[in-house]
Formats: sequence, structure tokens, C-alpha cells
Amino acid sequence: MTEVSAHGISGATDLPIPLSYALIGAAWALTFSFAVLAVTWREPRLDPDSPGAALPGFARAVVDSAAVRTVLGGLGLLGAIAVLAVGFFGTSEPARNPVPGIVYIFLWVGVMVASLVLGPVWKVLSPARALHRVVCRMTGRPPERGLLRYPASWGNRPAALGLFSFVWLELAFPEPGSVLAVTIWFLGYLIVGTAGLVVFGTAWGEHGDPLEVYSSLLARLSPFARRDTGVPVVRWPLNNLAGTPALAGSVAVAATLLGSTAFDSFSTFAGWRDFLDRVGGDSTLLVTLLRTAGLLGFIAVVGGVFWLAARATGGLTKPERALLPRRLAHSLTPIVAGYLVAHYLSFLVEKGQATLILCADPFQRGWNLLGLADLDVQYVLSTHPAVLAGLKVLAVLTGHILGVAAAHDRCLRLLPPAHRLTGQLALMLTMVGFTFTGLYLLFEA
Repeated sequence: MTEVSAHGISGATDLPIPLSYALIGAAWALTFSFAVLAVTWREPRLDPDSPGAALPGFARAVVDSAAVRTVLGGLGLLGAIAVLAVGFFGTSEPARNPVPGIVYIFLWVGVMVASLVLGPVWKVLSPARALHRVVCRMTGRPPERGLLRYPASWGNRPAALGLFSFVWLELAFPEPGSVLAVTIWFLGYLIVGTAGLVVFGTAWGEHGDPLEVYSSLLARLSPFARRDTGVPVVRWPLNNLAGTPALAGSVAVAATLLGSTAFDSFSTFAGWRDFLDRVGGDSTLLVTLLRTAGLLGFIAVVGGVFWLAARATGGLTKPERALLPRRLAHSLTPIVAGYLVAHYLSFLVEKGQATLILCADPFQRGWNLLGLADLDVQYVLSTHPAVLAGLKVLAVLTGHILGVAAAHDRCLRLLPPAHRLTGQLALMLTMVGFTFTGLYLLFEA
């Protein structure tokens, strides 16, 4: 069985068109879309309070069923216990233990892709929330109420730190595929998440839990949402996106996700590897520090460039301009989603199959649970590089165009009429730069 790598796989090298054409075409498409928006989209259109179309009665009954949610939460908790058991008591060989694949593929990628389609699935599956509900039933305390009030000034900053801990494990830690290291991270996530829920109530899950914040962020692009009354509805995803809260740490979350993905691709470049060998030599500590610095550098550049571009407008007071980055941070969500699909698509489909097969015998006892060992990995994407490359370009470009649309609509609400277009120019150039750089890293990695 091939070992499931901890890193996202690189892009296809044999594009159906030259890379330079893809880069130029994508930049022009993004620029043209902005021009069209500037001419045809002159008033705000996105409404986070749009009523949408209510789901049919049977669908609402299933979605809102306490029994269904309890079962799903229980399955999430049982799955977490199984991961810990296999991680600590199964084989330490990553090629034979499914835990790294479960965490890196199913949790980090699969749950997030499912959130794009179905909504905030991790909020339902979260083992920390399930364990917290058990504690609340035992103590008689409502889940919403914790021991302390969650500080509003924290915003999503704890989630950004949690996300960084994961991408650091994946991209800077000396042995990212280590079964023990991955298991310890997951255990730490559960301990911190459960403790946060006990101390701060469900507000911690909504703002401090890195996986729930990531899942809920991508769920803003799902066609499913809820009205203020709680009724589940189907509506235009950009309306859902427009309702993303503008919180402290929102830019940090998006920058961590985008910057880490870019660094993942960059870290496969021969020049970077040669630099690590030349400077780091045989020192594991020094190489780890260099990788950490590189990862932080990419995150800082993405966040810093966006922060400056969002503030580069006139007609607003200094305090109003200071709030623009967090108020426009939601426009990065489609870009995050686009790179999630482009960067991890074949990783999810093909390495996910390999991980599923490993689950047939997690403790190396000769088991064949559910007949999974009889399956073979079907390389449905790697054997069609032109299709794979086209899907990657489409995902990246779609994400950027939707991001431009979301930013444009928000700027129409926030900027005075005289600055509605000129105030977006820096942000537009930033989007083009992200597109160009992202595609280059994706396909040259």
C-alpha cells in the first residue's frame, strides 16, 4: 500500500494549454469580469436576509430532527475515539496506519468539501460538541452558556491560531506523516475544543474551534442556509456569503488558509529544497525553523497585501478604513474554496481511496472490515491530466470571480459614490496577483 503523504499533491505538469496562456487568460478573465461588474452591477444586490425557498417539509423534519443530530454527533464522537485508539495502539508505520489519511484527507479536505455542498457539517459531526453536550446533560447547564463570556475582541483569532497549528504540522514539522504526531495533534484539538466549549459555551465552537470555523466559513458558499426564524432554505450562495460576520481575526483565518496552500506548492520547488539542504544541512531544528519562517512569510504576505489593498481607498474616516479588511475578508472565502478544490482534488479522490482501504485492518489483525481490503484504488483523475488540469483552472478562476463579485457588492455598500470604483482598484489588482501567483505555484510545483 502506498503511503498517504501528509502534503497536498502538486498540480498536473502537462496542461492542455501552455502555462503562460493559462495565467494570462485567467488574469484577463478576472479583469474583464470586474469591468462587467463595474458597468452592470452599480447598486448592492446581495442580501443575506433573502428569504430563499424553504425546504420541503420532510427535508426540514430530517434536518431539524434532534434524533438525527444526536446520531450524527454520536458517530463523530465514536469516530474520534476510533482515531485515537488506532493512532496510539495501531502500527506506527504511516503506510499501514489510516490515521494520517483520516486527519489529512477526510477531516481537513473531505469535511470542508462537504461543507461547500451541504453547509456547516462539522458543527453537527464535531466530537468536541458531542462530548460537551454530554457534560451539559450531566451538569444541567445549557450548551450555549459557559463558565465565562467569550470575549468579543477575540473574534476568530483563536481559530486562526488553531489552523496555523495544523498547517505547521503538515508543512513545517520534521515528520508530518508520523502517526504519533498526527494523533497527538488530534487529541490536543479535542481537549482544547472541549475545554473551550465548557468555559465559553457554544461561542467557542463558532469562533475559536479551527475546524468548525473553517467548515462554517466554506458553508457560506453552500446553497443551504437558514432564515432568522431558523427555517432551512435554499438560496443564492453569494447571499449567504454576504452574511459572513466581520470579526477580528477574519483576515488571519483566510490568510492562514491561502498562505499555507501557496507555501505547500512552493515547498516542492527544487530551489527551495536546495536552499534547505544548503543552509539547514543535517540540522533538523534549523530546517524546521526555516520551514516555519517560510510558512509564516507566505501567510504574512497574503494577509498584509490584502489588508493594505482593502484600506487603499478615500472618502472614509481613519476608523472606517481600519475596519475595511475584516468587512471585506468574506470575499476571500470563494478563493479559499477554489484553491481547496484545485490543490486537493486528486488527493481527496485517490489518496482517500487508499486511506479507506487501510481502514479494513486498522490494528493489523488480519481483518477485512466491510470488505474494504478487496478494493483497489481507481486513479480516475491522475490518468486524465488534461481533465484534472482543466478542473483546477476552473476551480481557481471561479473562486476568484466570485470573490471579486462579493468584494464589489460590499464596496458598493461601504464606499461613498465618488470612490466606489477607484476604491476597488487596489483590491482588484490584488485579486489578479493572487490568481497569477496561485496558478503558477499550483502547476509549476
